[in-house]
Amino acid sequence: MSAADPHWSLAFEHSFAERLPGCYQPWQPAPVPAPRLVLFNRALAAQLGLGEMEESALAEFLSGRRLPPGARPIALAYAGHQFGHFNPQLGDGRALLLGEIRDPTGQRWDLHLKGSGATPYARGGDGKAALGPMLREYLMGEAMTALGIPSTRALAVVATGEAVQRERPLPGAVLSRVARSHIRVGTFQYLAIRDDLARLKDLADYTIDRHYPDLSEDPNPYLALLRRVLERQAELIAQWQAVGFIHGVMNTDNMSIAGETIDYGPCAFMDRYDPATVFSSIDHQGRYAYGEQPRIAQWNLVRLAECLVPLVNDADEEQAIALLTAELNRFPAVFSEQWQRRFAAKLGLASAAPTDDVVESLIRGFLELLQAEGEDFTLAFRRLAAHLRGTDERALGLAPLPASWDPWLQQWHRYIDGRNEDPQQLAARMDACNPIYIPRNHLVEEALAAAQFDQDLGPLRALLERLQDPFTARADSFRYSQPMPTEWGPYRTFCGT
Repeated sequence: MSAADPHWSLAFEHSFAERLPGCYQPWQPAPVPAPRLVLFNRALAAQLGLGEMEESALAEFLSGRRLPPGARPIALAYAGHQFGHFNPQLGDGRALLLGEIRDPTGQRWDLHLKGSGATPYARGGDGKAALGPMLREYLMGEAMTALGIPSTRALAVVATGEAVQRERPLPGAVLSRVARSHIRVGTFQYLAIRDDLARLKDLADYTIDRHYPDLSEDPNPYLALLRRVLERQAELIAQWQAVGFIHGVMNTDNMSIAGETIDYGPCAFMDRYDPATVFSSIDHQGRYAYGEQPRIAQWNLVRLAECLVPLVNDADEEQAIALLTAELNRFPAVFSEQWQRRFAAKLGLASAAPTDDVVESLIRGFLELLQAEGEDFTLAFRRLAAHLRGTDERALGLAPLPASWDPWLQQWHRYIDGRNEDPQQLAARMDACNPIYIPRNHLVEEALAAAQFDQDLGPLRALLERLQDPFTARADSFRYSQPMPTEWGPYRTFCGT
């Protein structure tokens, strides 16, 4: 197919491949017998500037059966700590970067295929993907985006027309993923463990040029890079915590240098509030539990800092370590400020200081109350706003507050009453940052099962419709806000590989 093909309107660039040889291997997607477009993200396509195309052409381009004009697929190399254990050779075992595209604003995006067949990094896997996990990634990325949380997004899910063997044969699929980049902590580890200092510097320079160009003027841009990534990660994890999101596999190869949520494997949203909540079937020790996510983010950042030591000061290792350690030690304070700001807004509180002991006490007290009573995390904040309005919103699934909340409510009212705010306006502001609709685990599983086994996309589309406007309560959507029924527990998620 020629580069002048009128059906594909996005031009590819290949800056990663051109500037970072040795960090990938050129590869071709595996042929698929009968690609069929299952879901196509028209809003994202419009944002990218992708013109109208026939579904059959989209299915071929976004399954890898026929490469879009200008695509030069590569499998990315990276290392990583997986559940704390280091593997020096990971990489895209079932994914390919087709290249980079620019949207109409000039923003650069990676276009990546997932499930496109085994690569040299496949480590014995088949390189394929099942339809269910690819639909989960589509759904989760859209939900996170609607919640205002930086995330990779799916452009499409294409059924391949073949079965993939897991515990049983499952319909195969390829997901096309858009990201600001696929540079991970593990990408730096891949070069650092090989003592490839020249390429490590090239990677750091490329990362700065692509994501943080203002740092190029810093006296020590590599130290500044750690600082910026740390700040982005602290903010991202605070955003996760504020909506009860649990990633499930916070390995260093799943931490994006761009500060996006990436790789939606055994992820889920918490129902009842409990910091020890784990959904991943392989996280037996709770390493990546909800309450552990801030600590693990800092641990991952330490691994990044280890890679940057020779770049920060190649003549004095001790000084480099001291400078990087000083930055790493900022993480708890940076995260605490981000965390408190978000939870204060959720509770209608305000503070002039970066952190406020009274606000902190009210937040912690509320979370302790939720944990002690087994309350639903998401609905609790909406119920609080309904209480402030003085309205009965049981039709929306928001039960009145129990009497056991009264001691905490008295403290809360003293704080907010002292600000002389209109309760209706305050409740509206709380609702604007507290979703009523999240990807409830039972609804996600119902929708994926219907799509994967019954070829019925109705439940998935209905769920997506609510998740794309998560803060607006709808009278026809009672079941979409309700907690997981007890017969669904204990809930476990799987990586889908």
